[in-house]
Amino acid sequence: MDVALLLFGVGILTGTTTVLFGFGGGFVTVPVIVGVDTALGADAAHVAVATSSVVMVVNALVATAATDRGVLGLLRGRAGLVGLLALGGAAGAVAAHFAPSALITWGFVGYVTGTIVDVLARPGFLRPAAAGAAPGRATVTTGAGLPIGAVASFLGVGGSVLTVPLLRRAGHPMRVATSLANPLTLAIATPALAVFLAQHTAIGGAGGVALVGAVDVGAAAALLTGALPVIVALRRRPPRLPDHGYAWTYVGLLALVAVAMVVTTV
Repeated sequence: MDVALLLFGVGILTGTTTVLFGFGGGFVTVPVIVGVDTALGADAAHVAVATSSVVMVVNALVATAATDRGVLGLLRGRAGLVGLLALGGAAGAVAAHFAPSALITWGFVGYVTGTIVDVLARPGFLRPAAAGAAPGRATVTTGAGLPIGAVASFLGVGGSVLTVPLLRRAGHPMRVATSLANPLTLAIATPALAVFLAQHTAIGGAGGVALVGAVDVGAAAALLTGALPVIVALRRRPPRLPDHGYAWTYVGLLALVAVAMVVTTV
């Protein structure tokens, strides 16, 4: 299959996951870009994480702009959380620049797998907690912002895989939890992207890959071309999904992405 067409199709998928699951693109795009940019060898994981940050920023920005103001109001007064998410995002991007690619790749797989086990084993995501919280606001603690931002940008996952389960356990329905994941992802991915774009790399042009900093600009453009029309369309006419089935679909997507990453790496 033509690479541009493949990336365009994956972009359509990332647009869908951005709206439905709060995945701005990282979970889906990282394994794909690792596979597409195999000519970069050990640097493919770094480029994949950096490129996914472009997709996440643009997708999350468009999705946030189209989100109901009442839902976004749940983040009112959480400037401290947003600031720490941004600081962690920048720190994680710097760390990713110096980390071995294998650590990023297998850290990605390990974190996704751990998340799947967690949401299956503990109450609050797929089934109610013993004492359910009454959802009144987004209840990701301020102090969690720094580690969430750092892990998300280091692995290229955007943050939704960390924030959606937390928001879900706070008592929010999937529709609200996934919608709030987009502005939180934006806070993480924007400073991370700035770091990635500023990185000077010695692999520019290798294997025909055009890089700006550590970003594969051709892959980012193809992905966004597929994603943005889908985001706009789904925000205008959001599908109505039963909450329990919605949550199970989220878990299934995590499993699919983890398998995809292993397949493209081994």
